[in-house]
Amino acid sequence: MRERAYLRQRYAAIFSAVGLTFLIAAGVMLLPLSMLPAYPEEARHAPAFLFPAGCLALLGVFLARICRVPSLSDLSVEEGGVIVLISWSVVILFSAWPFVSILKLPFSRALFESVSGWTTTGLSVVDVVQAGPLILFWRSLTQFAGGAGLAVIMMSAIVGPTGVGISSAEGRAEQLAPQIRQSARLVMIIYSSYAASGILAYWLAGMSPFDAVNHAFAAVSTGGFSTRAASIGHWNSAAVEWVTLPLMLLGNLSFVTAWLLWRGKFQMVGRSGEIHLLALLIPSSAAALFMFTCRAIYPNLDESIRVAVFQTFSAMTTTGFSTVGYGNWNGFGMLLLILLMLIGGGTCSTAGGIKQFRVYLFLKLLFWELRRHLLPRTAVLERPVWEGDERVFVDDGMVRQAAVFIFLYLSTWLLGALVLCACGYTLSDSLFEFASAVGTVGLSVGITSPRMADAALWAEIFGMFLGRLEFIVVIAGLLKLCTDMKSAVAKTAQRESVKILDK
Repeated sequence: MRERAYLRQRYAAIFSAVGLTFLIAAGVMLLPLSMLPAYPEEARHAPAFLFPAGCLALLGVFLARICRVPSLSDLSVEEGGVIVLISWSVVILFSAWPFVSILKLPFSRALFESVSGWTTTGLSVVDVVQAGPLILFWRSLTQFAGGAGLAVIMMSAIVGPTGVGISSAEGRAEQLAPQIRQSARLVMIIYSSYAASGILAYWLAGMSPFDAVNHAFAAVSTGGFSTRAASIGHWNSAAVEWVTLPLMLLGNLSFVTAWLLWRGKFQMVGRSGEIHLLALLIPSSAAALFMFTCRAIYPNLDESIRVAVFQTFSAMTTTGFSTVGYGNWNGFGMLLLILLMLIGGGTCSTAGGIKQFRVYLFLKLLFWELRRHLLPRTAVLERPVWEGDERVFVDDGMVRQAAVFIFLYLSTWLLGALVLCACGYTLSDSLFEFASAVGTVGLSVGITSPRMADAALWAEIFGMFLGRLEFIVVIAGLLKLCTDMKSAVAKTAQRESVKILDK
């Protein structure tokens, strides 16, 4: 009975938090209606947002009230995983509603667009030429909110539970301040400042206010949705590209690193392993892309340099904006972009991928292993790395966690590519497209389209979802949910059998 009461209390806290995230999501869903004064002809689409937002709000109020508990603190990582898993799944389902209602997309395509938005991927099955301002803004808004994370938005709004468990479940294990809620608020302040600066810079670079807002949201969230079919390439403007590069880079940075930059702690930023890797990979990759791919395809020197630099930033930061197509690219260029997409962005950022810290960690392990052979057998080798502003010593547990994650990540990538190959796509295109999906990047060689095979579409949906929420968290959350349900059912059956025997 004691265990049953404990479970009831913990799940009351979990569903109360889920209810609060539904209320936050309902508020986000109403924001596109703020565009109506500028686009009154879109008023006929208002019910497409009002109805699902109302349903989410009602569900949120019901859960928050019926599951109210005196204290919502100290949730574990597994419990945070359950909250994130349920919240994200339901919110993504409701977010597909406007795509079905306004664009008349089949449910599977609408769900794909919703998942791509919330996971900040940017792969799309929507014809943006035919889409109106409200639905285009909704796509960008899902990326902006998804980049921050539902749980972080909830905690920054001074509602709901606190604790490292719930923020860790959304990939925000590192904290900017000792107090969790204060840390969430700092993340939102930094993130909103990026977006405001981006809007102003895009507008000054020649974009319309509407395009500036949408592209700033997509850039800082490393999402990549565009209001134009040719993405950033539509403007063919060096100014627009130069505005996009720092926005993508800021979105790629860990919020801890961004906070150190904000406070002028440049020396501490320079110690970060992720910054070392970034400083090595971006210039060397851009130079290699220019030498072995772009120089031959784009005879104009200025254009070939711009393409090499922009595509390197876009793939590495997992943003997915593009300025050119890849139909005439050689194998070297395609393989390099795949590797950059697999590595991905920084930890505790809006970017996806394996994450730069894990790659840096394994490069350091390789260096230490080689060095160990040059030292006396009795020598003790320390293994420190800088993670954000913290010097940590690498132990076996850290190595094991990173290795398991990389194994799961690469296995998912290869299995997804296998599904795409089974749908009739070439091996190189399948490896590229699924690296883009699981890394939440958004670059495409053309596989993702309204006419893509259903099996390929569902494979990419699962890939994007797993890529945004850390694999281990999703799996651990699912296992906890199943274990607790099994335990509750067993206890209920045991109690019923005792009642029957008593009779």
